[in-house]
Amino acid sequence: MENHNKGQWSSSFGFLMAAIGSAVGLGNLWGFPYKMGMNGGFAFLLLYLILVVLVGFVITTGELALGRRSGKGVVDAFKSIDKKYGFIGWFAWISPLLILGFYCMLGGYCMKYAIANLGDLFGASWGVNGADSGEYFAGFYTDQFQTVLFTVIFILLTVLIVKGGVSGGIEKFTKVAMPALFVMLVIVIIRSVTLPGAAEGIAFMFKPNWEVFQGSGFISVLAAAGGQMFSSLSLGMGITVTYGSYMKKTEDIERNAIIVPLADTIIAIMAGLAVMPAVFASGLDPAGGPGLLFVTLQTVFQAMGGFGPIFGFLLYALVFIAAITSSIALLEAVSSVIMDRELEKNPNADKKSVRNKSVFLVSAIILLEGIFVSVDGLGANGLPQIFGQGCWLDTFDLISEGILMPLGACYMAIILPNAFVDEELTLEGNRFRTRRFYDFCIKFIAPLMMVLVLLGQIDTFFKLGIFG
Repeated sequence: MENHNKGQWSSSFGFLMAAIGSAVGLGNLWGFPYKMGMNGGFAFLLLYLILVVLVGFVITTGELALGRRSGKGVVDAFKSIDKKYGFIGWFAWISPLLILGFYCMLGGYCMKYAIANLGDLFGASWGVNGADSGEYFAGFYTDQFQTVLFTVIFILLTVLIVKGGVSGGIEKFTKVAMPALFVMLVIVIIRSVTLPGAAEGIAFMFKPNWEVFQGSGFISVLAAAGGQMFSSLSLGMGITVTYGSYMKKTEDIERNAIIVPLADTIIAIMAGLAVMPAVFASGLDPAGGPGLLFVTLQTVFQAMGGFGPIFGFLLYALVFIAAITSSIALLEAVSSVIMDRELEKNPNADKKSVRNKSVFLVSAIILLEGIFVSVDGLGANGLPQIFGQGCWLDTFDLISEGILMPLGACYMAIILPNAFVDEELTLEGNRFRTRRFYDFCIKFIAPLMMVLVLLGQIDTFFKLGIFG
């Protein structure tokens, strides 16, 4: 069925920019470089690319088909297969709701750093002003007032865009934001790869090196690459299903399911090129972990002299753009389920009013989550913790990306009927050219990889030593 209740993409380009924007986020511009740095560079990149082809493409195809066929948010979409599968949709609904709690906080961090580098550019007192990068970061994330303030601003910006609707808000913003992000990323890459000593960073990314595969290393890197692919492509969190529900029946799902992972992967590699050459040129550790974005790279920018604040502002501004395109997708995925419920009760209700009510309801929950996670200060401010995690960000991440998302995607790969996807992909005279490849991967490869990712995530969070 066509979805005329909650909105529809006005153009194929608009859908692609929104879908690519949902995939391109902190997972690409923050997670990809530091995880690659911690897992051997090229070895990680190679396994990541293989997983995108064998798993990313087929799960994206299935989720787009499910969304468009049902015309509903993720919960009712799974119920359209069989009512007993509604729980899979709830897995995919809870995940983005929890993710938004800390994602908006990290988006606020990016805003803070973009503004601080702009302050350095103009010699203002609110800049970094040559402070030690580690101390500056610690001073910020433990400052509860500042972190809450930037988190709230980021949430309000996200709400403002989603409130505008599918074509008038999300599509309109991403059609400008994504090309702008690409241009800014190219500028930062040019500077990064032309720094003295940058060649070592390029070699780290693209020169074959299999030392990391020794012993149980192969499984560890595979699990890390799988987890990154999973979060980067937004699999199992309801976004692709929701965006698919706004697609016209004339759209070629197969073509879009190729373009979105391809574009996401290209930008992830570009993010690596923006970061790794600069890290090596400055003699810093590529395995700097999550602090790579806010500590290591800030050190790099400070070492660039007068040009540092310019490139620092550009990088953090583009990470902010990437973060907000993903946050609006997460908010839309959660809100869409509430809209379904409201329109089911009252089919004649004013659609704009229903959207506003649903978005504000969800936003109130996210605001409480965001404030709570911000006050926690990455575990430094003394709040009680659970599940053995060091901070509430990790706890939310564990439940959502660590358990619910891979579990939900694994279930989907098992229960989604091939005939269901085949019928949806061959509408309007379209051909399903990769049918045999899809059938094989969705039946054998994807479920196996989802289980491996699930085990890898649990191993990472609880440090069980499953993979050595």
